[in-house]
Amino acid sequence: MMKKSLTTCPVCGGKLRTVEYRCNSCGTVIRGNFDSCEFCGLDEENLNFLRLFLKSRGNLSVIAKALGVSHPTARQKLDQLLRALGYETGEKSDIKDVLDLLDSGEISAEEAIKLLKGGK
Repeated sequence: MMKKSLTTCPVCGGKLRTVEYRCNSCGTVIRGNFDSCEFCGLDEENLNFLRLFLKSRGNLSVIAKALGVSHPTARQKLDQLLRALGYETGEKSDIKDVLDLLDSGEISAEEAIKLLKGGK
């Protein structure tokens, strides 16, 4: 089983670069200084959400149904993905949406506070 590529140093947290590729079939080695892909550093949850987002062509209603969550929860997961990719959503969470998620038990009080503070 192949392991997922590391994107950050486990010692200092700095950005890692790939410097060698090796072919398992013929043994060819290519050395250089290669950037990692934009999506390689995503955790499994965000990567799965990204796949679903692409498969559903970005339709949050379809995503919510597939995940068995409310539309506001699907939107929060999209915001989480955007932040993980380094994009700011530009908006703080809507208070009513957060309270709905809290009321339905989909998020904890701590998560609600974090969302209301802008997800930071």
